[in-house]
Amino acid sequence: MSESQSFTELSTTLFPMLQMNEKANLLPNDGTVNYFGKILDQLSADHYFERLFTHIDWQHDQAIIFGKKIITKRKVAWYGDEAYRYRYSGTDKSAYAWTTELLQLKVIIENILGETFNSCLLNLYHSGAEGMAWHSDGETDLKKQGAIASLSFGAERKFAFKHKQTKEKVDVFLEHGSLLVMKDTTQMHWLHRLPPTKKIQTARINLTFRTIVK
Repeated sequence: MSESQSFTELSTTLFPMLQMNEKANLLPNDGTVNYFGKILDQLSADHYFERLFTHIDWQHDQAIIFGKKIITKRKVAWYGDEAYRYRYSGTDKSAYAWTTELLQLKVIIENILGETFNSCLLNLYHSGAEGMAWHSDGETDLKKQGAIASLSFGAERKFAFKHKQTKEKVDVFLEHGSLLVMKDTTQMHWLHRLPPTKKIQTARINLTFRTIVK
């Protein structure tokens, strides 16, 4: 796919796939999670993975855990409409201006979902050894019960949900070029994580498009 391919051409190409891949709610109650499967063909997904891997300003993530500053192997980046400041894990993040590829993907996802997003948190996992612990995206800066659109590139990884009260679990495997959406009361009642695995030796990039409220 050439750099000059328009947003309209991308959307026209992808929408027939979306009608086939949209799934019902994965959660049994207390929230909504929809997995659309692959919304990008192999060549497009490969293109975006390479561009994101090489052109994003990746930095090792930092978190304050039990009063101690932790630097992770996993790398992150934060982009948005403005230089939003976003706080999680006890640290402040400041958003960079959108790249061309992120804007393209944002428009595609907004057209799919009928939602609008003003920021995106990116995660780079170099291998299956890197993951994410149980958490919910309940930061006060986020739109309450708003949609969070998760776009995956690279290695296929298991993504797990766990109900905060009943401890019921739901798992889904996130494919290269696939879209998963969390919305409604999901963050209030469910935790999610990316479990580490020794079986995966290749990288995964995850984009979570969000709405920050001022």
